Amino acid sequence: MKKYLFILSRAAHSGVYLQETLDVILTTAAFDQSVSILLVDAGVFNLKKNQQTTDLNLKDTCSIFAALQLYDVNTIYVENESMQEFGIDEKDLIINTKNIKRTDIGLLMQKFDIIYSG
Repeated sequence: MKKYLFILSRAAHSGVYLQETLDVILTTAAFDQSVSILLVDAGVFNLKKNQQTTDLNLKDTCSIFAALQLYDVNTIYVENESMQEFGIDEKDLIINTKNIKRTDIGLLMQKFDIIYSG
């Protein structure tokens, strides 16, 4: 089994990027691969509660993040510095995450066979 790390760095609902990446994540996990996600930079907004997508004509991706556990995607990392930069607190997130310091991301990446960054 390969270990995959998907890095999300774009803001929530900035186009179809997130929806397409989540499709790849779910497909990878469906084939019994080990999948983790790292949210950095504006990507931390993907987990923020109370997002409104109706006016953007985009699918609400919060429900997909909430369903990731059904696919055994249980490890979601968020970068501390990005959270602080955007004023987001752990209580503002829709799911439980693991916090990671920016300086520790390199060490984290060494644990994975395949890294997908979009």
